[in-house]
Amino acid sequence: MALLFLLLFLFFSLAHIGVDSAYIPYNTSQQIVEGKLNVHVVAHTHDDVGWLKTVDQYYVGSNNSIQGACVQNVLDSMVTALLKDKNRKFIYVEQAFFQRWWRQQSDIIKETVKGFINSGQLEFINGGMCMHDEAAVHYIDMIDQTTLGHRFIKQEFGKIPRIGWQIDPFGHSAVQAYLLSAQVGFDALYFFRIDYQDKNKRKDMKELEVVWRASKTFGSSLDIFSGIFPKNYEPPPGDFYFEVDDKSPPVQDDPLLFDYNVKERIDAFVAAALAQANITRTNHVMFTMGTDFKYQYAESWFRNLDKLIHYVNKDGRVNALYSTPSIYTDAKFAANETWPIKTDDFFPYADNPNAYWTGYFTSRPALKRYVRLMSAYYLAARQLEFLIGRSTSGPTTDSLADALAIAQHHDAVSGTEKQHVANDYAKRLYIGYAEAEKLVRSSLACLTESSSKIGCSNPTTKFELCPLLNVSYCPPSEAYLSNGKYMAIVVYNSLGWKREDVLRVPVVSQYVSVQDSEGREVESQLLPMTDSTLSLRMQHVKAYLGSSPAASPKYWLTFTVSVPALGFTTYFISGSTISGKVASLETLYPSEGSTTRSVAIGKGHLNLLFNANGGLFQYSNGKNLVNASIGQAYKFYGAYNGSKSDPQASGAYIFRPDGTYPIKPEKTEPLTVMKGSIVDEVHQQINPWIYQITRTYKSKEYVETEFTVGPIPVQDGVGKEVVTEITTSIASKKTFYTDSNGRDFIKRIRDYRKEWDLQVNQPVAGNYYPINLGIYIQDESKELSVLVDRSVGGSSISDGQIELMLHRRLLVDDARGVDEALNETVCTNDGCAGLVIQGKYYTKIDPIGEGAKWRRTFGQEIYSPLLLAFSEMDGGNWGSSHVSNFTVMDPSYNLPDNVALVTLQALDDGSVLLRLAHLYEVGEDKDLSVMASVDLKKMFPDKKVSKIIEMNLSANQERDAMEKKRLKFRAADYTGAETVSRGSPVDPSELIVELGPMEIRTFIVNFTYIQLRKS
Repeated sequence: MALLFLLLFLFFSLAHIGVDSAYIPYNTSQQIVEGKLNVHVVAHTHDDVGWLKTVDQYYVGSNNSIQGACVQNVLDSMVTALLKDKNRKFIYVEQAFFQRWWRQQSDIIKETVKGFINSGQLEFINGGMCMHDEAAVHYIDMIDQTTLGHRFIKQEFGKIPRIGWQIDPFGHSAVQAYLLSAQVGFDALYFFRIDYQDKNKRKDMKELEVVWRASKTFGSSLDIFSGIFPKNYEPPPGDFYFEVDDKSPPVQDDPLLFDYNVKERIDAFVAAALAQANITRTNHVMFTMGTDFKYQYAESWFRNLDKLIHYVNKDGRVNALYSTPSIYTDAKFAANETWPIKTDDFFPYADNPNAYWTGYFTSRPALKRYVRLMSAYYLAARQLEFLIGRSTSGPTTDSLADALAIAQHHDAVSGTEKQHVANDYAKRLYIGYAEAEKLVRSSLACLTESSSKIGCSNPTTKFELCPLLNVSYCPPSEAYLSNGKYMAIVVYNSLGWKREDVLRVPVVSQYVSVQDSEGREVESQLLPMTDSTLSLRMQHVKAYLGSSPAASPKYWLTFTVSVPALGFTTYFISGSTISGKVASLETLYPSEGSTTRSVAIGKGHLNLLFNANGGLFQYSNGKNLVNASIGQAYKFYGAYNGSKSDPQASGAYIFRPDGTYPIKPEKTEPLTVMKGSIVDEVHQQINPWIYQITRTYKSKEYVETEFTVGPIPVQDGVGKEVVTEITTSIASKKTFYTDSNGRDFIKRIRDYRKEWDLQVNQPVAGNYYPINLGIYIQDESKELSVLVDRSVGGSSISDGQIELMLHRRLLVDDARGVDEALNETVCTNDGCAGLVIQGKYYTKIDPIGEGAKWRRTFGQEIYSPLLLAFSEMDGGNWGSSHVSNFTVMDPSYNLPDNVALVTLQALDDGSVLLRLAHLYEVGEDKDLSVMASVDLKKMFPDKKVSKIIEMNLSANQERDAMEKKRLKFRAADYTGAETVSRGSPVDPSELIVELGPMEIRTFIVNFTYIQLRKS
């Protein structure tokens, strides 16, 4: 009875006072108000292009037992939500998802969305296919994936993204700032993941928003305004999550219903705004209202945001408005504030004292290598597609472009995804490769057949490629060549300069010889296949093909090739009645004799000395007169598995070592030395799961180290992070240099940060940096450089030393969301075993100041290996029916030593995308850090340039227009623009392209002959 009485009392009381719960027209039209704190409410979703689920599972909303996420719902509900109120605004980033959605939409929906875009309700931010990683990616891949998204947006909507939005990558690179932000035309760049110590100081100093001057070469000319979010990219403190299944209290403003909370919600909003204003300059703050895969029911969010804006503005303490990062950036610019300067980069990233996100620099090394190989293949395939004309219906490079773009995502090449998602990325890359391979084979057939001079439609030459050549599997080269048969190998060089290199192909017999295109015998050398090589071949070919190869080759056939710039030459392998030159073999057991006995290798200028235990100890170069003591060894860091008192473990993201353990060579394993006229090799079985080959080439001045690591044993319950280290006597004084995405080299000082007094909690992990090209140390007389074949983590943990992390196998998740240990395996019918990694790194010691030439030139050769195509011929004269040598360029012309061809790509409209890059920074080399010139008439002597337009980096606007409108924020040290060396505009009659140091220039070129080829 008491409860009934209370309800009746409430009913009559409310009726008496006339409470009205009618429709409330929320005022969401508020704009910026001068003199007030303006809270820019930015509605956004962060949609990972693969992480816990694959990209397609995320899009369609499948596999929701892992994560309830459906991007299709986000975009569908965004349309209906924006239609309800023209003041609502939404931003979207990942074009890989948007393009999937866009092609499924009706014309009516497309017109509606175009209306949103034109009115500013919907804005594309960042605009690439994904939000790429910034540590484990190469700058060419960053450019390509951004260009793919930007050109789609321009062609479909006529819009140009203005803002960089790298809100989730795990640290931020200099190249992202000055190249992938300033040079694509962005006005600002926003992110949040920086070191916790750095962030705390920046909050105190109100330096979360800065002018980032990331390039020594370009100085203030490529400054970019950069904003660091105070906490993360989610809503501010105060519980403002409004997905239908979120736990935050919605804004309940109906007085006839219980839990009326307008005052509480507005107080929380205002408190968050004032708190953020206290660490932010000017009277503008941004609230990022959204997070991962939110707005699947967008109306749930917008309904509450409408109410917040309406009631906050009625309250009057602050001004709230629907906004976008572009509007926010314009407001910051209009404030005419002077901003502090940030230089270099934001690596490494730690979010607490024992959590350095430096493990992912190496995580999933096989995927990292596959991405790098496919990147180089895509570059070469696009060149060939340009040479024969882009097809309207036949094979293209488009599928590989899409797969590579998605693979740059910050949870893809980074190695921080679940295993089934990593498998999906690799599958997509293979599908793209297979399609591009058809194009490559047909293109080379066209170019090698004489009839191709007057056009090519149905070439008859059949080429095979060998994607498993790294594990000594190449069926065409393993064929028995008898009765007049021979194997033609077309060697294609995608670089812009003539190149000499050493090829290795597996053969089944020692009775072979090699001839060049003129029929002259070429010096060759046979290296016996080792048991380790054949075992690796057997396992991986079976995993790849589903069955074991029928036979095994007996030798590596090695020979030197010379290939013209941007072209090919042809070599021939044939049977012979005389045995080829087999390398001499010497087997040295550690127990034989004293440890003072040494073994020397090196036929050319470079010589190495090993002791009887297999230890490298002396490096000598007779050409540059460098003599140095040197050592090389392996070790592993035990992975910290966490504890109750300190649960932070080492995992896919985090590197947290728990002890250092040297790996000493097995004393019972002999040292095998192979010597020949072209290459010398030292083979070492370091332990049961590490095999190493050290090579010196007669014609080269560097050391090539090939490693095979795995399966890493974990039966002892300890995860292991395997490292190789090179030690010298170089007095490096705690200083070393690592590249930024393959471009600039950045100075690092051990246990030191320029911006704050570093509290050292993790002396190893806290000094690791991402390496895509290389790392070097120096003193007053020498410099030691190490170049890599994929992204790895590395450091100089002590003076004179360089170390690279090659492989990781871990048993515990590191609690950063992936919820899976990084424990990769390979499975065949014989069962599953831990992943085996094979790779190479390259070492050279130079006199001080002379190492840059090798790092830059050979770095290009590592990135762009020669492309080999095989064709078996049953007699006949290849030269009478085929073109054996070819170059796009004038035969007497090469690109300058300091210039690389980054892009040569036929576009759908018949035009050509051309990018050229200067390889050197200002002051990096006394001879090559200068203005360079490229003569397009000599680069394309058989083609007439009818039109050339210089574009911004992502080719979605003309460069002049971009530079005129890009916002230039005032920096704290502004003294006027400094002099920067840049190439002058291209005269269309002269067609000379100038490039200053580090300059990349992008052009859309029309050739009079280019047309789409019908298949």
